[in-house]
Amino acid sequence: MDEQLVRRRPVYLLLDTSGSMFGAPIQAVQQGVIMIHNELMNNPHAIETVYLSVITFSTTARQIVTLSSVENFNPPVLKAEGNTALGAALTLLDQALEREIRPNTEGRKGDYRPLIFLLTDGAPTDEWRTPLKQLKNRKLGAFVALGCGPQANQSVLKEITNDVLLMVDTSSDSIKQFFRWVSSSIQKTSSRLETTSAEGSGMELIPLPSIIKRVND
Repeated sequence: MDEQLVRRRPVYLLLDTSGSMFGAPIQAVQQGVIMIHNELMNNPHAIETVYLSVITFSTTARQIVTLSSVENFNPPVLKAEGNTALGAALTLLDQALEREIRPNTEGRKGDYRPLIFLLTDGAPTDEWRTPLKQLKNRKLGAFVALGCGPQANQSVLKEITNDVLLMVDTSSDSIKQFFRWVSSSIQKTSSRLETTSAEGSGMELIPLPSIIKRVND
């Protein structure tokens, strides 16, 4: 199939790789990304439509995997060190959306609205409201933010998105459960695209694992 003719469902993973994630947490995140890739590779709908990107943030932020098809995606090696430059990550995300998302044209439908998943265990150490203001102008399918552990700043996450999740337990198993939920959500949403002509706004709701709570206003 010609890639230029595919209506893609872009998925961006924004992952906290600061020093506080060192050890078992970053290893679990690494394994979680691998698990998402493996499960998507076994889903024909996902292989056709889902495209993945990974942005990490510590003292600086990097888009370590540009938007790639499931088949071409290579799970990156993650290393935890430094601070929590969430603002830089939001800037990179906005730039990636501008550069990588195909808009509608007169002769072709553009990409479906992207799904964003943010995982962090702390508070930003840089300025983040300015890039957030720019990002708010984007049309997104969903923006889910998970705060891991007691140091996660819920008030910041609630300013970023209305869809905030909290997981007090930061064990490897808990983090893996979050990524399993992400994978299931992506797969169900990509399957829905096969039966609808909608713009892909929104995400199919998958029940959360019991160890993850939704933060209400």
